[in-house]
Amino acid sequence: MSSNIRAMIANVEVENLDAAIPFYRELAGDVEVRRFPYQELELALVGPFLLYSGPLDNYVSQTATVLVDSLDSVLDALGKAGAELLEEPNEVPNGTRIVARHPDGSVFEYMQPRS
Repeated sequence: MSSNIRAMIANVEVENLDAAIPFYRELAGDVEVRRFPYQELELALVGPFLLYSGPLDNYVSQTATVLVDSLDSVLDALGKAGAELLEEPNEVPNGTRIVARHPDGSVFEYMQPRS
């Protein structure tokens, strides 16, 4: 059986993306930095780090972003475990995402990237 999980990305809240990106790029190596907006937030994907900045009062803090091959498998597992779906599947710049609170209280974003 192969894993549905492709990768995990650490979510990091920063005050200033421009100031934070050089440090995280140094940590990640010579990686491409992808900047993009999401609602009122500004985000930057720097290797395994997802930096975000902006008015965070309207957002639930997330432990990490989990990149998966199939959100259907995740939704099935979350349902069986009694997890709480905080955000239904929705299209975002990088693919389709959900946000769920696990039975232990931790919150994860699950992302099925565009092919």
